[in-house]
Order: sequence, then structure tokens, then C-alpha cells
Amino acid sequence: MITGSLVALITPMFEDGTVDYEGYKKLIDWHVREGTDAIVAMGTTGESPTLDIEEHNRVISAAVEFAAGRIPVIAGAGGNSTTEAIELTKHARACGADATLQVVPYYNKPTQEGMYQHFRAIAQAAPELPMILYNVPGRTVADIKNDTVLRLLDVPNIVGLKDATGDLARAIDLLRRLPGDREFALYSGNDDSALALMLVGGQGVISVTANLLPARMHDMACAALSGNVKEARALNDSMMPLHQKLFVEPNPVAPKWAMFRMGLAQKGIRLPLTWLSETNQAVVEAAMKECKVL
Repeated sequence: MITGSLVALITPMFEDGTVDYEGYKKLIDWHVREGTDAIVAMGTTGESPTLDIEEHNRVISAAVEFAAGRIPVIAGAGGNSTTEAIELTKHARACGADATLQVVPYYNKPTQEGMYQHFRAIAQAAPELPMILYNVPGRTVADIKNDTVLRLLDVPNIVGLKDATGDLARAIDLLRRLPGDREFALYSGNDDSALALMLVGGQGVISVTANLLPARMHDMACAALSGNVKEARALNDSMMPLHQKLFVEPNPVAPKWAMFRMGLAQKGIRLPLTWLSETNQAVVEAAMKECKVL
């Protein structure tokens, strides 16, 4: 089980939108040095919706190559087409990813039965590769319920859930109902409520803020998971302005601007996302200064 701070890594790009692979390697090397516990490549923060399948697979392969076994790589391999998600998952397995992240199908609004069959089919197509479910109804509209997650525990390689609902009571209900003999990790998909989730039994966070503050996010997760509440709260408080302001525009617009401002990435993002507005640049820069990033 992977625990702690798992960074939802950006995909660095040049101004023309092409992927900056040299920059990608530098970011992964930096995260290894800073103590990040795992790389999540090609998730929402990695701009997976705007890369075609060939590009998507190349970025996953690059992440595995650059990580070189020093840090686990979780490959974003989800989609609203089960066939496409299976194709992405098979590539993740072939190139050596440690697990996949599978988002709830978006736009076509499947039923709970449809979600169950979708995730089961993907998991069975690569049974030796661990799978983490990803529930983010604010983006997908569809919402996998706890009953369906628990039903999916009959698939051995479904090993966790990234919960981006922000509903702590719902997370507590799931943790309470998990069978004691089944290893299953619950990760926060929201930086601002990650501490609370870990303190009630979650195993970590898939973090956007960790793009800017990897060591601090790792230390906060370690403190929370070890029960050092005072230290965890202090570290979390020191990051809260960024937890909040990195979402002033749709993710990953603000994180990419902030990393450009820090000299960690080029000035590149793909349509339909656009560069952070001047008004919000001031907002994010103020948060960065408050968090002592600048």
C-alpha cells in the first residue's frame, strides 16, 4: 500500500503546447529528492483530457523511465470509454507503472451498475496491476457511491479510492464499512481536507499543492499518519493559502503559472485551458508569498 503524499504531477509544456520531457525529468528528480511518496502521472492535473492516446502513453512511459524505480508511478488511465481505459491500462502495465488511477466515467453518466461493470472490466484486463478508483463528481457529474465501492472489493486488484468529494462523513462511512481483512487505501483528492481525512483513517493525499511544496506536504502526511496532530496541523496551516488559491481557475491553470513563476516549468498549457489571468496571478502570488514559496 502506498501511503503519504502522492503528487498529482503537472505535465510541463512549452509555449506551443508540446511536452517538455527534459523538464518532466527534472520535476521527477526533484520530487524524489524532496521525499514525495509517489508520482501520479496523466491525471487531471497532468492535462490528460487534452493529450491524445499516443501522447498520453508516451508521458506515462517517460514517467516510469525517469522515476527509474526510485519512486512508485501511478498512471492515470481512466476514461468514459471502457475500451479506451483498458487500452491505456494495458500500456501502463507494459511500461512498468506501479498502479493505475481510474476516474469515474464522465459525460455519459453511467448508473452504479455501469460503473461497477466498467471498473471490473478494466481491472480484469490487467489483473496483476493495482487500480485506484477516482471519484470527482464536481468534474464528472457521475458519482460512485460507497455501496458500489464496497461491491468492487470482490476484484482483488482494486486497492484504493481517491475521494475528491470533500465529504468527510462519507469517507468515515466507507472506512467504517471496509472489511478488516481487505487492504484498501483511501486518499484525499482535496488538499484542503486531506489532513482531516488522514486523521480519521485515510492513507494519504493525491496532492496538487505538492507540485509546489513537496517536502512540506510529505512531512504533513507523515505527521498525520503517525498521529502527531500538532505538527500536522502546523504544517497544514502553513500551506492552506495555496490549498485554496491554486483553484481560483480550473486546475491545473494556477499550479502551472505558479511553477513557471518559481522557475520549475515553462509557460505552456493546452486549450481549452488558458494561461492564468493577470488578476488571479496577483491572488496566487500573494498565497505563494504567504506560504513562503517565493
